[in-house]
Amino acid sequence: MTTETKCTNSVTGRILVIDDSISVRRLLKARLGNEGLELLEAIDGPTGLKAAKEQSPDVILLDLSMPGMDGFQVLRQLKDDESTGNIPVLVLSGMQTPQDKVAAFDLGAIDFISKPFDLTELRARVRSALRLSELLQMLSQRAQIDGLTGLYNRAHYDRRWSEELAGSKRHDRPISLAIIDLDHFKSVNDTFGHPAGDTVIKGLGALLLEHSRESDVACRYGGEEFVLILPDTAPADGVAQCERIREALGKMTWARHPERKITCSIGIAGASAGTTLSAAEIMEAADKLLYQAKQGGRNRVVHVDLSPDALAKAG
Repeated sequence: MTTETKCTNSVTGRILVIDDSISVRRLLKARLGNEGLELLEAIDGPTGLKAAKEQSPDVILLDLSMPGMDGFQVLRQLKDDESTGNIPVLVLSGMQTPQDKVAAFDLGAIDFISKPFDLTELRARVRSALRLSELLQMLSQRAQIDGLTGLYNRAHYDRRWSEELAGSKRHDRPISLAIIDLDHFKSVNDTFGHPAGDTVIKGLGALLLEHSRESDVACRYGGEEFVLILPDTAPADGVAQCERIREALGKMTWARHPERKITCSIGIAGASAGTTLSAAEIMEAADKLLYQAKQGGRNRVVHVDLSPDALAKAG
């Protein structure tokens, strides 16, 4: 087997090739296909930008010399867009002046490969870029994970709640948001110490995962407060799920304080049908219901349906 078809360090990934040359695209597809890589093709800048946003490739191979929108313009737009800014871009170009290379690196390219390129070297650089892509994805994931519970953190919640609500409005589907807060949590820390409090927080986090569906999004909002995004769920249906969480928490026994039971209060707001309310307005409603649950004696779930029909029936 020749060097060109054998690779002992093969990796998997999706590569987007943005190049107006059909011969270059065919060559890359034939050679890199032997690596077990999936190649996506774009014949010009606008098509490449669209494919990058919709297909989320792991690495982009970008030609600089293209008619209309050149590679520099494409690279600038890729790096300015939050959804594509972290995708490693390798520039493939017959332009070899120092100024071109400096400009490409300044715009965010991670490598510059001159045409005609050596295929063995190109494969090695693509493998390196794929490893970088994997590392960036891992770091991005960790930046959205709460270190204590393993749930998503507030930064992830802020983005995800807006996205889920927008999808609900677009498709006229129900959606609910639950805010969950541990009752008398400060006294747990004050009486038994912060390690005991951390154990309680982790325990509630585990319950949220255990009682969540695959489509649900459980997040630690901060301190002893959690949020649970419930897509395709009317508030009344969310009550049953949250009641299971509340009851399971109340039955738990804690090693550091077996005599002390822990409870939580939950406010749920959402819409069983279309709503015009914003993400902030629905969260504010859920927060007010949480306050009502606290004022009403704690260890309970309070909900409201904010859809127009439900509000009309409520008077």
